[in-house]
Amino acid sequence: MTSTSNNSYSDPNITPPLGQALPLGLQHVLAMFASNVTPAIIVAGAAGLGFGSPEQIYLIQMAMLFAGIATLFQTIGIGPVGARLPIMQGTSFAFVGVLAGLAATQGLSVALTSCIIAGLIHFALGSVISSIRSWFPPLVTGLVILAIGLYLIPVGIKYAAGGAADFQMTADSFGSLKHWSVALTVIIVALLVKFRTSGALSNAAILIGLLAGYALAYMLGMVSFSGVAKASMITNLQVMPYGFEFNLGAVIAVTLISIVSAVETVGDASATTKAGAGRTATDEEISGATYADGLGTAVAGVFGGLPNTSFSQNVGIVGMTGVMSRHVVTIAGIILVLAGLLPKIGAIIASMPMPVLGGGVIVMFGMVAAAGMNVLSEVKMTRRNMIIIAISLTAGLGLNLVPSAVQYLPGVWKTLATSAVAPTAFLAIVLNLLIPEED
Repeated sequence: MTSTSNNSYSDPNITPPLGQALPLGLQHVLAMFASNVTPAIIVAGAAGLGFGSPEQIYLIQMAMLFAGIATLFQTIGIGPVGARLPIMQGTSFAFVGVLAGLAATQGLSVALTSCIIAGLIHFALGSVISSIRSWFPPLVTGLVILAIGLYLIPVGIKYAAGGAADFQMTADSFGSLKHWSVALTVIIVALLVKFRTSGALSNAAILIGLLAGYALAYMLGMVSFSGVAKASMITNLQVMPYGFEFNLGAVIAVTLISIVSAVETVGDASATTKAGAGRTATDEEISGATYADGLGTAVAGVFGGLPNTSFSQNVGIVGMTGVMSRHVVTIAGIILVLAGLLPKIGAIIASMPMPVLGGGVIVMFGMVAAAGMNVLSEVKMTRRNMIIIAISLTAGLGLNLVPSAVQYLPGVWKTLATSAVAPTAFLAIVLNLLIPEED
């Protein structure tokens, strides 16, 4: 889509003609689609759900359905809930490290129960978010985002090589030329589309790369559509499909990431109003965005979905097109809801071979790390700040790389200590509050 010069489109309440609004809404979906479903696939794998199994397909469906519902919370709003801005919601990468660890060691019941409780706490932050924003300067948020990206990069490499679990890595086919040829096709096509095209095509570069890799994998006999044939026509929503199981340590960890996610949403709300209307977001818009973020996460958890957050790449679309209309993103939300209600779509996504997904996530996870570095570039590298960065990253990533260093910690606490993101976030917040600023 090309930028529009119509100043009326800087008003969130203006609706472009349907012929323009529909493709603009679809463009928002294309820009975030791959990133939205990937966390569900990773967490499902960590939980031991079979690749292409009905349980994995269900998690993918919930990722689409509740990304759409959370988006509608933002754009349409309910009372104080919702910024009523063109903010696109989606399944958050920030939670993947913690939730994958919890799913693998404690089960999805603990992981999703923690999401519900953390979502409610996140919702409550809407009333106080303005007063605690100072706790999360670029130093803290940049460190957390960087840790997320660095933690996830090995997952992308394992997927690209043909598997994600340790037992798969010993298979003869792991790291084969066939697997890497598919993954590299995804990366090369995504890069070519991103930098050789513009508008909607450029924004959907990763999705187009995934389609190219999928086509090659199909020609190489790596794709099975048996799950598509077995998938039902309409999603059968299940309340608490894995049960309710409370664990204090898990709740604390997921809540910690939720707070960081809330600050990210505040930033996206501010960036959206600046990009689309050239103004600062109001307190009501920031509070409403936070309420919608938390509510979307809590409701998703009730039905087996993962936490939601605002998607920053869609802020770029608002700035590029100049269309600030929230109704355009409402259309995008409706498209996601419809996709989430059709299990055949989830089954097609689940039929994607791991090397195809691996090629896509290598790019996505690398971009997450790069985004963290970009945020940190705003930070003045004083001795104080460098010490905070050093200790937070060393402890967070170091314990993840050497989990036996905390082997005597009980149960979930060991999982959290080795999750990379939780200890990095905790140390960054605490050290930033305790260590005095330098003159």
